Amino acid sequence: MELSSSFLEAAFSWRTLLDIALISTALFFLQRTLMRLGTWKIMAGIFLALVVFIAANLLNLRGIEWIYNNVSHVALIGLIIIFQPELRKVLERAVWAPPRAAQASDEHFPKLIADCLVAMAKDCCGALIVYPGREPIGEKTTGGFPLNAEPSYPLILSIFDPNSPGHDGAIIIQGERIARFGVRLPMSSSSRLANTFGTRHHAAMGLAEQTDALALVVSEERGWVSAFVDGQMLPVENTDEISALIVSHLQNAGLMRKKKKAWALSKASLFHAMLSLVVAAAFSLSVLDTTRNIVERSVVAAVDYTAAAADGSVLVGDKANEVKLHLSGPLTAMENLSQSPPHVVIDLGLMDQGKHSVVITSENLTLPKNVTLLDVSPAQLNLTLAPMEEKSMAITPQLVGKLPAGLKLKKVSLKPEEVLVTMPKTKNDRDSFKILTTPIYLDAISTDSRIFCGIIARPSIQPVAKNWPDVEVLVEVEAKAQTEGGKS
Repeated sequence: MELSSSFLEAAFSWRTLLDIALISTALFFLQRTLMRLGTWKIMAGIFLALVVFIAANLLNLRGIEWIYNNVSHVALIGLIIIFQPELRKVLERAVWAPPRAAQASDEHFPKLIADCLVAMAKDCCGALIVYPGREPIGEKTTGGFPLNAEPSYPLILSIFDPNSPGHDGAIIIQGERIARFGVRLPMSSSSRLANTFGTRHHAAMGLAEQTDALALVVSEERGWVSAFVDGQMLPVENTDEISALIVSHLQNAGLMRKKKKAWALSKASLFHAMLSLVVAAAFSLSVLDTTRNIVERSVVAAVDYTAAAADGSVLVGDKANEVKLHLSGPLTAMENLSQSPPHVVIDLGLMDQGKHSVVITSENLTLPKNVTLLDVSPAQLNLTLAPMEEKSMAITPQLVGKLPAGLKLKKVSLKPEEVLVTMPKTKNDRDSFKILTTPIYLDAISTDSRIFCGIIARPSIQPVAKNWPDVEVLVEVEAKAQTEGGKS
């Protein structure tokens, strides 16, 4: 009962409600963008995968959860790469600032454009007219010629006359002026239009898929007028429909004042909004349900030591490099620990020279706030700190193997024979503080040889000079003496 009440309290908290609102808003804009770009099938697949994930969380299906936890990171990166244009479009809309509406709502120019389109459709004269929306289309279009002229019936018909050099392109209308003509539009990358449609239709669809512009097309083969907006093709039959469509587009783009009327939401938008809200609520509640499942697990944690103590002492002797932790916490937090294991931090700066027993507690660990430490093995670490001293130490040649048959070692001399170092001042385990050369393999020596070697020493032993010196080793050999009977 306590878990149920805490779950309900968390589910109706302002943080959870805000989380659901933000996720549903992001999903709404994402699916609307994908629907306009013709990639709704991929979006449906993502929704299906999300539903399976939610069901796995609610039913505690460990296998499905393991697959999602281990594959989701790679899949998320893949989706970001695949949907980079769509995500960019969603982010652009998220920070979009609406333009100021025009001071006047003159519908004369939309009516003029509609009359021109219908007249050209009767004469089977191809045309392509674009009204930009809230999003800029400059990056999507190419070519064209600046005009900056007031639209008129003769001007528009002359631009799309088959003998005009710019009749194959589009004219861009901004405000109450024709800004450019002969403009090239991006071709559609979807399969929404049949191949029987011409280049103008595919170009208009491409612009409508990538932006919120309105493209009006006259087919010279069919004598039809078609409108392309939000990735959809809408047939229009007369001047009233065309004019109303242009006015509605300009009003939605904030370029013309809307007439006061009751606000209405289309059925498609309402369905998308409800679907986004349901999916976001189910996702947030399933994650919330997972976080309240308390589990216990054992995790191996690495032990990190600071460089040296405050008085300059250093750690000597054997030291533990890892410990085993027994932890308790929410399932999601424990799953995250498998990706980012905790660390035990031992601060040597708080210790003086001598022997110390450090008890490992939650204060030594880098754990999430909702994860509890139950047990540690080993529960404490025995450490020894020794002061540093400066002294001269002999270098010992590290001879490996045996000389070839018939030879014996006469003399091994080093240059330099000693090196000045700083090292822990301790009487225990003196043999471990030897300074050795890198290996010298005797089986490869047949005559007197001069070899240059490096130095091998424990990390606690450091040269007073900046770097270890190179050691010149002279290995002298001689033949074994022969005894009577031919034996040495």
